[in-house]
Amino acid sequence: MASEDVVGKTTSESAVTTIVNLAEEAKHASEGVKAPSHVFLSVCKSLVAGGVAGGVSRSAVAPLERLKILLQVQNPHSIRYSGTIQGLKYIWKTEGVRGMFKGNGTNCARIVPNSAVKFYSYEQASKGILCLYRQQTGEEEAQLTPLLRLGAGACAGIIAMSATYPMDMVRGRLTVQTEKSPRQYRGIFHALTTVLREEGPRALYKGWLPSVIGVVPYVGLNFAVYESLKDWLIKARPFGLVEDSELSVTTRLACGAAAGTVGQTVAYPLDVIRRRMQMVGWKDAASIVTGDGKSKAPLEYTGMIDAFRKTVRHEGARALYKGLVPNSVKVVPSIAIAFVTYEVVKDILGVEMRISD
Repeated sequence: MASEDVVGKTTSESAVTTIVNLAEEAKHASEGVKAPSHVFLSVCKSLVAGGVAGGVSRSAVAPLERLKILLQVQNPHSIRYSGTIQGLKYIWKTEGVRGMFKGNGTNCARIVPNSAVKFYSYEQASKGILCLYRQQTGEEEAQLTPLLRLGAGACAGIIAMSATYPMDMVRGRLTVQTEKSPRQYRGIFHALTTVLREEGPRALYKGWLPSVIGVVPYVGLNFAVYESLKDWLIKARPFGLVEDSELSVTTRLACGAAAGTVGQTVAYPLDVIRRRMQMVGWKDAASIVTGDGKSKAPLEYTGMIDAFRKTVRHEGARALYKGLVPNSVKVVPSIAIAFVTYEVVKDILGVEMRISD
């Protein structure tokens, strides 16, 4: 009997607890506040949407991404890749299909968490900035200005880039390895452990400073231009592009393309310097970096300023834009696909899209 009383008491308490929890969730919903379980689910959906967006967009343009990095870091005295078409043909001829996608696995392993954190960080930063902005202005219906969106995007970019930077560093090295390169890195884990053992933990963050500086205009302008163009199109309704306050997938692709073009053009020189700094200290580096024969020489930079100075002095200012053409061809569809995939996946998962909601 005692055990039955205990079981009955436990069952009653469990039922009461369940009813109380349901009542609390109903109260949260009636007050317009998401219950903790709903908040967690929403966060997971946002992260999944961001991760899918990053993986899909990068895989779609993987050959151009690899060519861009090869053009950025190749030895100026031993040119193998002289342009976009020639470079792609050379990769296809010497390495085949696998060469086109070399480093893409590492890139996806990095970009999926990077993109997930970036999109989620942007939404949270936007909500926080919008809340403060409304408090300061006293306008409850106020919306984010382009400058505030740029700030939110910059915060998101720095957080995401810093969290996944070691993956980006080893991805750069894996990407420039060719069939004739010394077989130093066999994969992501082997590259990470080798760099840690031979160069120390600080080596995993080589080029971090120009990345931070570059990510502010790049990611910030991406989000600012994209969101501002969307808002303007919805309000102005030019050329009949908007129906029922919704933009078509084609229009959103165009907005993403414009955002990517602006952001990458402004920040590109910093991306070149970052890649070159990542190659410094690489024992038995790929020949594309060191050159061949008499022209063979290791890269030596003491810092970001030194890298800028030596690059301009030895190769001219145009060297800061090496790989810009394939990057421009790549970044426009990549950014556009990322934004649209993110919104489509969020719509499928049923996540609210607007910051002001």
